[in-house]
Amino acid sequence: MSLSNARWISTFLDAQAAELGAARNTLLAYGRDLVDFDGWLQAHPDGETAFVTVPEARIEAYMAHCAATGLSAATRARRLSAIRQLFRFAFDEGWRTDNPALRLKGKTQARKLPETLQIDEVDRLLQAARTRPHDAVRTTCLLELLYATGMRVTELVSLPAAATRGDPRMLLIRGKGGKERLVPLSPPARTALADWLAQRDAGQEEIRLAGGSVSKFLFPSHGVAGHLTRQHFLVILKDLAVAAGISPARVSPHKLRHAFATHLLANGADLRAIQTLLGHADIATTEIYTHVLDAHLKDLVLTHHPLAQD
Repeated sequence: MSLSNARWISTFLDAQAAELGAARNTLLAYGRDLVDFDGWLQAHPDGETAFVTVPEARIEAYMAHCAATGLSAATRARRLSAIRQLFRFAFDEGWRTDNPALRLKGKTQARKLPETLQIDEVDRLLQAARTRPHDAVRTTCLLELLYATGMRVTELVSLPAAATRGDPRMLLIRGKGGKERLVPLSPPARTALADWLAQRDAGQEEIRLAGGSVSKFLFPSHGVAGHLTRQHFLVILKDLAVAAGISPARVSPHKLRHAFATHLLANGADLRAIQTLLGHADIATTEIYTHVLDAHLKDLVLTHHPLAQD
């Protein structure tokens, strides 16, 4: 990697973290995309290789390369977004007197409807969690909290235990960029949480008496992060899917988040309320669920209206 380009990337990412509070995963994605762009520039020295002098045509050539290698439209759009933000930052900082990415636009993508789970499928997953050997109490709590609140998986696994004390009716969640939001807890979720807290605290007390450090997380782990990882939770969900008779490919933490929003909307919830509960900064992000509901209503009419029958 070019040393000067590496400094551009690191300074840009530091600014994103400090000024905008960008989430760690977002910063990692930006970093990977920009490192890939720099790697392509260095591998094709027939033109400018430094960010400070690279012209618009070189960026266009890189994007054409991404398309030729078969990258998805979503990945190409994300890479172009990272490049555009880098050069906008460079222009604002005075590193360049022009912005070579200003006029570049990616192809408009058709909005893909999020896959979701039916209510009976969620019920089967919960039943599989309650009968899971060894860690049924923790697994039930994880699943109940996820479906009751629509949390992102990172928000769920990194929940501090302190935020769940006192049988709360509302849960304070710290989301992307450090933004906080309150979400209500359903009675089943509160019961599952109380059961898990009792078991968790007993285990942590044993650790304390043995001279160990007590974890601050609701779902503690011995790993580097100190809490259950997203990857481990995904494995748990896949196991539950098999036990529930559902294809594991159809089950993920994000699809349960979609199920939370879709089921709320289908039962009359306001779109603005769902936006708040999901922690979406823009209502346009939440509006995708109206398309899911439209498909549900269309299917309902075609299935049940007498004039739709042959």
